[in-house]
Amino acid sequence: MTDKMPTIVVVDDSATSISLYQFSVEPLAVNFIGFKSPAEALPYLEEHQPDLLFLDIIMPGMDGLSLLRNLRSFAHQKDTPVIMVTSKDYDQDRNVAKQLGAVAFLIKPLRFKEIRDIVCKHVDIKLK
Repeated sequence: MTDKMPTIVVVDDSATSISLYQFSVEPLAVNFIGFKSPAEALPYLEEHQPDLLFLDIIMPGMDGLSLLRNLRSFAHQKDTPVIMVTSKDYDQDRNVAKQLGAVAFLIKPLRFKEIRDIVCKHVDIKLK
Protein backbone atom coordinates (compact mmCIF):
# COMPACT_ATOMS: atom_id res chain seq x y z
CA MET A 1 0.00 0.00 0.00
CA THR A 2 1.40 3.37 -0.96
CA ASP A 3 1.26 6.20 1.51
CA LYS A 4 0.47 8.86 -1.05
CA MET A 5 -1.26 12.05 -0.10
CA PRO A 6 -4.93 12.26 -1.07
CA THR A 7 -5.76 14.60 -3.94
CA ILE A 8 -8.53 17.17 -3.57
CA VAL A 9 -9.74 18.76 -6.81
CA VAL A 10 -11.92 21.87 -7.02
CA VAL A 11 -13.63 23.11 -10.18
CA ASP A 12 -15.00 26.63 -9.66
CA ASP A 13 -15.01 29.66 -11.96
CA SER A 14 -14.25 31.94 -8.99
CA ALA A 15 -10.57 32.42 -8.16
CA THR A 16 -11.67 33.61 -4.70
CA SER A 17 -13.49 30.33 -4.07
CA ILE A 18 -10.49 28.31 -5.22
CA SER A 19 -8.29 30.27 -2.78
CA LEU A 20 -10.77 29.61 0.02
CA TYR A 21 -10.55 25.85 -0.58
CA GLN A 22 -6.79 26.03 -0.79
CA PHE A 23 -6.46 27.84 2.55
CA SER A 24 -9.02 25.51 4.13
CA VAL A 25 -7.10 22.34 3.30
CA GLU A 26 -3.65 23.81 3.88
CA PRO A 27 -3.22 22.28 7.38
CA LEU A 28 -4.13 18.87 5.92
CA ALA A 29 -1.70 16.51 4.22
CA VAL A 30 -3.33 16.68 0.78
CA ASN A 31 -2.50 17.60 -2.80
CA PHE A 32 -4.75 20.46 -3.85
CA ILE A 33 -5.59 21.20 -7.48
CA GLY A 34 -7.94 23.98 -8.53
CA PHE A 35 -9.42 24.42 -12.01
CA LYS A 36 -11.32 27.52 -13.15
CA SER A 37 -13.49 25.70 -15.68
CA PRO A 38 -14.81 22.25 -16.55
CA ALA A 39 -12.93 22.53 -19.87
CA GLU A 40 -9.68 22.99 -17.93
CA ALA A 41 -10.50 20.16 -15.49
CA LEU A 42 -11.69 17.51 -17.95
CA PRO A 43 -8.31 16.49 -19.43
CA TYR A 44 -6.96 16.00 -15.89
CA LEU A 45 -10.06 14.12 -14.71
CA GLU A 46 -10.01 11.84 -17.76
CA GLU A 47 -6.58 10.63 -16.60
CA HIS A 48 -6.72 10.89 -12.80
CA GLN A 49 -9.12 9.99 -10.02
CA PRO A 50 -9.06 12.50 -7.18
CA ASP A 51 -9.89 11.34 -3.66
CA LEU A 52 -12.48 14.11 -3.40
CA LEU A 53 -13.93 16.48 -5.97
CA PHE A 54 -15.70 19.79 -5.29
CA LEU A 55 -17.79 21.05 -8.22
CA ASP A 56 -19.41 24.46 -8.44
CA ILE A 57 -22.78 24.11 -10.15
CA ILE A 58 -23.10 27.54 -11.75
CA MET A 59 -20.26 28.12 -14.21
CA PRO A 60 -20.18 29.61 -17.71
CA GLY A 61 -20.21 27.06 -20.51
CA MET A 62 -20.56 23.62 -18.95
CA ASP A 63 -22.09 23.68 -15.46
CA GLY A 64 -21.02 21.46 -12.58
CA LEU A 65 -23.90 19.01 -12.97
CA SER A 66 -23.11 18.51 -16.68
CA LEU A 67 -19.45 17.99 -15.76
CA LEU A 68 -20.45 15.40 -13.15
CA ARG A 69 -22.74 13.63 -15.63
CA ASN A 70 -19.80 13.57 -18.05
CA LEU A 71 -17.39 12.22 -15.41
CA ARG A 72 -19.70 9.40 -14.38
CA SER A 73 -19.35 8.02 -17.91
CA PHE A 74 -15.66 7.25 -17.19
CA ALA A 75 -15.18 3.91 -15.44
CA HIS A 76 -12.57 5.31 -13.02
CA GLN A 77 -14.88 8.20 -12.00
CA LYS A 78 -17.99 6.16 -11.19
CA ASP A 79 -17.25 6.13 -7.44
CA THR A 80 -15.31 9.36 -6.98
CA PRO A 81 -16.82 11.22 -4.00
CA VAL A 82 -18.19 14.51 -5.33
CA ILE A 83 -19.38 17.52 -3.36
CA MET A 84 -21.66 19.89 -5.29
CA VAL A 85 -21.41 23.55 -4.33
CA THR A 86 -23.78 26.33 -5.33
CA SER A 87 -24.90 29.82 -4.42
CA LYS A 88 -28.49 28.99 -5.44
CA ASP A 89 -30.21 26.14 -3.63
CA TYR A 90 -32.61 24.56 -6.13
CA ASP A 91 -34.40 21.28 -5.39
CA GLN A 92 -33.96 20.25 -9.01
CA ASP A 93 -30.17 20.64 -8.75
CA ARG A 94 -30.16 18.69 -5.48
CA ASN A 95 -32.12 15.86 -7.10
CA VAL A 96 -29.85 15.67 -10.14
CA ALA A 97 -26.75 15.80 -7.92
CA LYS A 98 -28.13 12.97 -5.80
CA GLN A 99 -28.97 10.85 -8.86
CA LEU A 100 -25.41 11.35 -10.09
CA GLY A 101 -24.06 10.14 -6.76
CA ALA A 102 -22.90 13.41 -5.18
CA VAL A 103 -22.11 12.75 -1.51
CA ALA A 104 -22.97 16.28 -0.34
CA PHE A 105 -24.54 19.52 -1.49
CA LEU A 106 -23.15 22.73 0.02
CA ILE A 107 -24.49 26.26 -0.22
CA LYS A 108 -22.07 29.18 -0.64
CA PRO A 109 -20.60 31.05 1.08
CA LEU A 110 -18.54 28.19 2.50
CA ARG A 111 -16.45 28.52 5.63
CA PHE A 112 -12.95 27.16 6.26
CA LYS A 113 -14.11 24.77 8.96
CA GLU A 114 -16.99 23.49 6.83
CA ILE A 115 -14.64 22.66 3.95
CA ARG A 116 -12.06 21.11 6.25
CA ASP A 117 -14.69 18.98 8.05
CA ILE A 118 -16.08 17.70 4.75
CA VAL A 119 -12.61 16.80 3.48
CA CYS A 120 -11.79 14.98 6.73
CA LYS A 121 -15.12 13.14 6.63
CA HIS A 122 -14.66 11.81 3.09
CA VAL A 123 -10.91 11.32 2.90
CA ASP A 124 -8.66 9.37 5.22
CA ILE A 125 -6.47 12.25 6.19
CA LYS A 126 -3.83 13.38 8.63
CA LEU A 127 -2.96 16.88 9.74
CA LYS A 128 0.45 18.06 8.52
